[in-house]
Amino acid sequence: MKYQSQSVAKYYFLAAAALFGIQVLGGLLAGWIYISPNTLSEILPFNVVRMIHTNALIVWLLLGFFGAAYYLVPEEAERELFSPKLAYIQLIILLVGTLGAVGSYLVGIHGGREFLEQPLWVKFGILVAAVIFLVNISLTALAGRKTAITNILLMGLWLLCLLWVFAFINPVNLSLDKMYWWMVVHLWVEATWELVMAAILGFLMLKLTGVDREVVEKWLYVIVALALFSGILGTGHHFYWIGTPGYWQWIGSIFSTLEVIPFFAMMTFAFVMVWKGRKNHPNRAALLWSLGSSTVAFFGAGVWGFLHTLHGVNYYTHGTQITAAHGHLAFYGAYVALNLGMFTYAMPQLLKRAPYNQVLNMASFWLMTGGMAFMTFTLTFAGTIQTHMQRILGEYYMDVQDQLDLFYIMRFGSGVAVVLGALLFLYSMTVVRREVVKPGPAAVPAGE
Repeated sequence: MKYQSQSVAKYYFLAAAALFGIQVLGGLLAGWIYISPNTLSEILPFNVVRMIHTNALIVWLLLGFFGAAYYLVPEEAERELFSPKLAYIQLIILLVGTLGAVGSYLVGIHGGREFLEQPLWVKFGILVAAVIFLVNISLTALAGRKTAITNILLMGLWLLCLLWVFAFINPVNLSLDKMYWWMVVHLWVEATWELVMAAILGFLMLKLTGVDREVVEKWLYVIVALALFSGILGTGHHFYWIGTPGYWQWIGSIFSTLEVIPFFAMMTFAFVMVWKGRKNHPNRAALLWSLGSSTVAFFGAGVWGFLHTLHGVNYYTHGTQITAAHGHLAFYGAYVALNLGMFTYAMPQLLKRAPYNQVLNMASFWLMTGGMAFMTFTLTFAGTIQTHMQRILGEYYMDVQDQLDLFYIMRFGSGVAVVLGALLFLYSMTVVRREVVKPGPAAVPAGE
């Protein structure tokens, strides 16, 4: 850690890690409810469990992004953060909003729009926190050195925050409502978040491999151009069946297909940087998470997204467990693993100790990644059967669900692996490793 104000990131990372634990436990409970639907049905209905699971995911990822910005921008700009106090105020607002949202959900108060269920006052709080962040981080960057990593990160975070304004627009017309809704949800995860991912991945590659900055920056500009070119009009794959004109079926199909390219480019970028750098960095766990993130993102967001993005296929698969398979692997690879990679790199420096419990950390990577991969295959097979029985043969939804019990049991088993991996990661990150001191000859005082 080069600058004192980078320590702000530590508190963002710790808050994100706590919400990460809550998120995976909520997901495990939701997976069990698929097997035993009446579990906690009167105390904690499934829709509330799902809201907590998805909202905790979004909030902790955003906290991770904000923390990453507060860590890397001072280092890239070569100056202290404009105002650490503003950063702490922003964190408090976000945490109060998170607790308020969860409390509201538990008593049945929510907006009813998937992922955007937050009460109106919480949405305003998030907007205020976003403005504070943009002011703080932009003034830091503008006053210091300008780099491609900072520029791309700021572009992604500015667009991310500005797109949040669409969360306040809730038309009565369902088609318009969905169009504005996707302006937040899609343009976050398939456009602006990709820019943030590229910037953080570029920073990690720069630090972990020792490759020249010019090489990293050239790759980043290409990746960003591909992400924006395909991601913006790729929104059209959500417009197929919501009452919009038929030309969206072709626009959505074509540009959604192209969305595979930036994820392939990011995976290639990561491996080429490691090959070119050949730097033996002491933090091998951070390198594993970085390579794993880009690889799993390619398969989850790219390959599994492509499987059902063409409108002729999507007509049958839309809203089935195939969508859940794609969503789980894509989020895990592109954003969860990347954030955990950033935590793994930065926390030893923020806590002022050597890379911690790397074996346990890397074991958590393989446990979580293996569990998520098995979950994805399980849900893919379940979705294929569901598509055939429900959409082709026309059987009733609940009758089809009864035929998928075995897949849901296997999905729950994979969820257990993911939770164990997450808990192992949190342990490896927060618990100090006990150093084994080997006995040796007594030290001789100087001068003797």
